Amino acid sequence: MPRDFLDPYSRGNSICHRLPDRLKILLVLAMIITALFVPPENWPVHGCMAAAVFLAMTLAGIPLRYLLVRLMFFFPMIMGLAIAVPASTGFTKGWDVMATVLLRGTLSFMGVLWLVNVTPFDRLLVALRQLGLPQMLAAILAFMYRYIFVVFDELERMREGRRARTFSKQGLLAAWKTNAQLIGMLLIRSMNRAERVHGAMCARGFDGEIRTLDT
Repeated sequence: MPRDFLDPYSRGNSICHRLPDRLKILLVLAMIITALFVPPENWPVHGCMAAAVFLAMTLAGIPLRYLLVRLMFFFPMIMGLAIAVPASTGFTKGWDVMATVLLRGTLSFMGVLWLVNVTPFDRLLVALRQLGLPQMLAAILAFMYRYIFVVFDELERMREGRRARTFSKQGLLAAWKTNAQLIGMLLIRSMNRAERVHGAMCARGFDGEIRTLDT
């Protein structure tokens, strides 16, 4: 099975992969909207939705380890957002709001994670356009997905160059400073690359519409 960089299981052949693309998007949107409007006191409903997502991931052949790794990256961000509510009141109240944010955010994240791993990104964009996604937003998403690989390659070359010029072990402060410089240089190079790519596409008649070979 072809393994993509960001969605390694999107080109499988399970029953989830064979569902119509627009149907999968609508199912995930329905789950997210349900999670938003069902109060946390009705936790059995949220539990049923979480069980449905786990079942869908099992049917799609997505390993549990992959889900856990993605949740490890997601939880610090959602936790930082959720804990800001009780922190703003001196941790005297707001814990119910924090639990609500965690519950709804985690369910929404797992639903979107399932969607991008059962639908290749190019087909996902086509289905979103058919559902009314603005053309400009679709183009931005398509370019983001296409050129994020170029950015990662550029970052890896910069890291290799830094390691080749560093002959002693850096301290924590020096490492932070070096990484900050790398991020700044990467941002400048990415902007320059984006300008060159945009100029080349305009010279070839790009009109803002994303076209694919998939009918």
